[in-house]
Amino acid sequence: MSTTVSRSFTITNVKGLHARASAKLSELVEEYDADAEVSKDGLSVMADSIMGLLMLGASIGTSIDVETSGPAAEKLMDAIEALIADRFGEDM
Repeated sequence: MSTTVSRSFTITNVKGLHARASAKLSELVEEYDADAEVSKDGLSVMADSIMGLLMLGASIGTSIDVETSGPAAEKLMDAIEALIADRFGEDM
């Protein structure tokens, strides 16, 4: 069964969605049987593309929309939410 889940998040880590944070998100997506798309200001990219994520220019305070789809869409979305809430493992 394929599911689609959509949520919005605010980037809270100081450096925003920079290279290291983008790599962590991309690696996380690869762990699940699902796809993820991230959108900001009308631009959408696949979350397994570090370069695509960097092109979004999502700085601190930026709102992004995430859509996951596939058999593990809900689990992937929960993992993405946890990663963002943890500020991608970075300090304040």
